[in-house]
Amino acid sequence: MFNELKKVMLAGVGAVATTYEKANEIVNEMVEKGKITVDEGKELSEELMRDFKGKASTTTNKVMDKIDDMMPLTKQELNTELQDKDIPTRIEFDSLKDRVEYLENKLSEIMGKVDLQNIDENKEQQ
Repeated sequence: MFNELKKVMLAGVGAVATTYEKANEIVNEMVEKGKITVDEGKELSEELMRDFKGKASTTTNKVMDKIDDMMPLTKQELNTELQDKDIPTRIEFDSLKDRVEYLENKLSEIMGKVDLQNIDENKEQQ
């Protein structure tokens, strides 16, 4: 997938470069036909080059930022994210699960004893 994104980015840069070349050809033709002076042509070419470099750099940076955002997390980054969100680890979860089971068993024992005591008390009252 990243190769495809790189190809799209390079195609975009290539399109901009082609546009720059065509614009530069037009400037040169205008200089040859005398519609603009040589100095104006040079200045216009330099301005086109600055604009091209600026846009190509901006576009490249945006695409690279998007690619970086899409990169999968490392195990360490994932652990950090989970800790930041206060999500228990598997070990912590299993420990809590064991404690709940233990407490449920104790509660069942206590409830069983209470039930037995109630049965014994009811028998004594009769």
